[in-house]
Amino acid sequence: MKKIQISIEIQVFDSVRELSIEDQILIEASKKSMKNAYAPYSRFKVGVALRMNDGKIISGNNQENAAYPSGLCAERVAIFYAMAQFPEGKISTIAISALSDKGNINSLVSPCGACRQAISEYEIKQGEPIKIMMQGEDEKIYVSTSIELLLPLMFNKSNLE
Repeated sequence: MKKIQISIEIQVFDSVRELSIEDQILIEASKKSMKNAYAPYSRFKVGVALRMNDGKIISGNNQENAAYPSGLCAERVAIFYAMAQFPEGKISTIAISALSDKGNINSLVSPCGACRQAISEYEIKQGEPIKIMMQGEDEKIYVSTSIELLLPLMFNKSNLE
């Protein structure tokens, strides 16, 4: 038997002011999008803003449904819209913000497994990493330089060949 160890490195910024101006703008866009989330059941609002390589910003937010599986997470709303409108485009950065009507979220809010898989599909397709910035209701911002850090041993098209 052989063991392997997988470790990740995430950057933690104590405040949005520590980020570049363009990343500050993206975080603010994700917070603005979060306010429009349709989350009457979970009361957990998530907003996403993603920046394309050409600088265009696309936003999305979670959309719930009384039949829970019919809803969609903010990350996939934004990514699928971006790729439907700009199929040859590339995503450089994704900012995720969240808040809950049930209490403060004082830690990072990372993409769920399905969203991680969706992000990985486009990271592999474009052949370039996608930076992911994550923030709850506190000031800290957690940054991953690639989805591969959040989804080690990811399933991808090479597994199907």
